[in-house]
Amino acid sequence: MQPNYKKVHPNFKFNGVAVSFNDLEEISYSLIKEGEPYERDFGDFLLNWIDKEPTIQVKTSGSTGIPKTIHLRKQHMVNSAFATAKCFNLKAGDSALLCLSGAYIAGKMMFLRAMVLGLELDLVEPSSTPLLGGNKSYDFCAMVPFQLESSLPDINRIKTLIVGGAHISSSLKDKIQNLKTSIYETYGMTETITHIAVKKINLDKTVNQDSVENHFKTLPGITIQKDERNCLVINAPDINPAPIITNDMVELISDTEFNWLGRYDNIINSGGVKLIPEQIELKLASILKDRFFVVGIPDEHLGQNMILLIEKEGEDSEIFDRIKSLETLEKYEIPKDILFLESFVETVNGKISRKNTLQRILNS
Repeated sequence: MQPNYKKVHPNFKFNGVAVSFNDLEEISYSLIKEGEPYERDFGDFLLNWIDKEPTIQVKTSGSTGIPKTIHLRKQHMVNSAFATAKCFNLKAGDSALLCLSGAYIAGKMMFLRAMVLGLELDLVEPSSTPLLGGNKSYDFCAMVPFQLESSLPDINRIKTLIVGGAHISSSLKDKIQNLKTSIYETYGMTETITHIAVKKINLDKTVNQDSVENHFKTLPGITIQKDERNCLVINAPDINPAPIITNDMVELISDTEFNWLGRYDNIINSGGVKLIPEQIELKLASILKDRFFVVGIPDEHLGQNMILLIEKEGEDSEIFDRIKSLETLEKYEIPKDILFLESFVETVNGKISRKNTLQRILNS
């Protein structure tokens, strides 16, 4: 039986100090009053965690819509933590590094996992290089792709690493092969209390693994299906009593495995041909080094034209020729035009906002 959310595991340590449930109020006030800005977010989280309410308010990132505040049940968050523990074989006494912001669900859940599983948690300031300057090794950690790429020289100090929050580029995946660290890409969102599925993305030379995993696999107790739009529907009764309907188009492998294709709301309908931007971007990534994405703009005859937006100062007249020479691109996947922008519009946590970037262009 999984513990109630009002319990803290007796093995839990925070920055080297053993902590009980009764200590959380004092720690929260200390973090809020005396801590650095990044520590105050966790102080606020702990105060909310120990109050009498069965739910907690969290903010969505706004990467797929308008940022909003939602309520999550605390017991469901505990259930999610135990699903992660079962997936990665985490146990009491394991060490964990928390280098994410406490303002969002990923950082909150790393703290919570440590509390209820009995992990020994070290909190450091979120930065591009959270491992820099230290020498301690950890059993478990979560990062965003930019942190992983900037931490490659020291990443072998992490035994198991989960990576999410943004797209992981093909070039980064190439760099992490044959490392001692086991690295997993995650799929999830605030509404699913972080990840509900993971995929191993690097070879493991310690066990002579000869291939990476091609599909996302759900955590224990979670099954999936598709709706009439070919979008993912998540059945996770331990974290949400009702099925969670997403706008993520998927290829269903089984009721526990899938391939992510792209966002339904990003689809471009050009002359009756439905184009999935994320799949086209995977092909373009081999020749484009700057940030970019493809998007549809209104067209009187075709409905929409697909154009390529590149975050780059100045233009590059040779890009079109390189794109046309890509053998992997179908003729209708070649952009009708290319626009160079000095900067993209971003969400509050640094992700590209496709919708707002396009709106800025259309309004100019």
